[in-house]
Amino acid sequence: MISKDVLYNYLEANTRVPWDDLKYMFCDILYGGHIGDDWDRRLMRAFMDSLMDDDLFEDKYLAPGFLAPGGQMTLAEYKTYISEQMPPENPYLFGLHPNSEISFLTDQANTLLSTVFEMQPRSGGTSDGASREDVIKESLTDILDALPENFDMLDITERIEERTPYVSVCLQECQRMNMLLGEMRLSLQELALGLKGDLTISEGMELLMDGLFMSRVPDCWANVAYPSYK
Repeated sequence: MISKDVLYNYLEANTRVPWDDLKYMFCDILYGGHIGDDWDRRLMRAFMDSLMDDDLFEDKYLAPGFLAPGGQMTLAEYKTYISEQMPPENPYLFGLHPNSEISFLTDQANTLLSTVFEMQPRSGGTSDGASREDVIKESLTDILDALPENFDMLDITERIEERTPYVSVCLQECQRMNMLLGEMRLSLQELALGLKGDLTISEGMELLMDGLFMSRVPDCWANVAYPSYK
């Protein structure tokens, strides 16, 4: 990023490309400053002398098989050249395993579908005729009925014979699960009262209703829980 900004500033401040200045900045400071071996620094200087000159824009290759574009092209022509002549990006270009692209595309698809779903009208109901409030009430009741009781930390502690590392981790996880269960139970009970009219619907309740209606983990739960889409 720093080298990009330096290059941009030099090009903006000069009518011609200041090759000598750029070579000094890159070879002796930004990159060369991190090279301890003199021969490695000379090798880098040789590469820069070969690549960084006016001939770069005259029938030179950016890489084997990829001719550099002409120096008199417009911005639109450069964009067309890049999109049509350059190879498509793939994980190998960045030193990554091909499976990383699967994860990337999966995340993009999930983000796209989640965004489209969030853009749907929230005042209506579902395709089977149930209203939004009915869907929320049903989901609320189902989750409350399925919630287990909190761990009895006093009982668990009394049964511990030796405080080993595994036991300590178990206790920590029990405490964290109690925090999650407590938050879920309290927020759902408050929402139930709000839907009945006994409490004023707050912003937090609105967010919880959105999460229940869209089958998405509400933020108030995610903040005290482990990462999960369920």
